[in-house]
Amino acid sequence: MTETRADRFVREIAELKIPDPAAGRNGLWLRLGVTLLVGGPVLALLAYLMSHNTSDPLVQRDAITIALAGVAVSVVGAAVFLRYSLTGVLRFWMARQSFDLAQLADRLPGKEIEHDDIATAAR
Repeated sequence: MTETRADRFVREIAELKIPDPAAGRNGLWLRLGVTLLVGGPVLALLAYLMSHNTSDPLVQRDAITIALAGVAVSVVGAAVFLRYSLTGVLRFWMARQSFDLAQLADRLPGKEIEHDDIATAAR
C-alpha cells in the first residue's frame, strides 16, 4: 500500500500529538492577554486622574498603588499575549519543518530508508 506524502504528513502530525490550534482555550488566553494589555494602561490613567483630583496624601498614595497594579497587569497581559501568539506560529513552523524534511528525504537516492528508523535509533 503506497502512502502519499500528504497522508504521511497527517499521520506524523497525529503522532506528534500537536493540539489543534482552532481549539478554544488558546484563543481565550490570547483574548485575555489583549484585554489585560489594554486594561493596564487604562487602570493607570484612571489612577493618575484620581491622584490629581485630590490633595489628600492618603488618596494619592492609593492612586500610586493602583497605577503600579495597572502597570503590572499590563506586563502580565503582554506576556500572556506573546506566549499564546508565538505558540501558534511556532506550532505551524514545526509542522512545516517536519513536512519539508520528509519531502527532502523522499528526494534522496536511498529512498528505501525507513523514516521511523532514525527516530528509534536516536533513543
